[in-house]
Amino acid sequence: MPGGGRDEAYLEFANARSGQLFRSACLLTGGDTYLAEDLTQETLGRMYALWGRIERIDNPAAYAQTVLVRTFLTQRRRRAAMERPVGELPEGEGVVGPDAELRVTLLQALGRLTPKDRAVIVLRYWEDRSIEETAGTLRVSSAAVRTRSVRALAKLREQLGGSLVELTSG
Repeated sequence: MPGGGRDEAYLEFANARSGQLFRSACLLTGGDTYLAEDLTQETLGRMYALWGRIERIDNPAAYAQTVLVRTFLTQRRRRAAMERPVGELPEGEGVVGPDAELRVTLLQALGRLTPKDRAVIVLRYWEDRSIEETAGTLRVSSAAVRTRSVRALAKLREQLGGSLVELTSG
């Protein structure tokens, strides 16, 4: 069967990377799991479309993360055609455990950042990418990444204020 090996290799890749892609997408979307699922699926679909040429890509996992971020930013640019996010996260059974309140607070704060600020924070601090890698992914200069990182972190600190200390000291 032609392409069978290609499909098997892709399925192995998708199974291995989908969890990480989804977690990054959740952070990018400010906790909107439905949009995160859509972003993850679109990313995996785009990766499948170019899977036959994947041997030319040095690091398919990193490339998938790049596709995810670029897809997110493209969708944000088309915001007028999309659903509007709600101001508050719904009460949910999906967030449980001792750090649930902290996670919800952080996701809400991330959700209030601009999409580009969110992308920089996720790439730099969640994905642990270098300034240069982040700049390449976002197609901006290293100086722009540094500036946006500093400003985005300042916005997060301003939003969280003392609430982060209260949540972490309990």
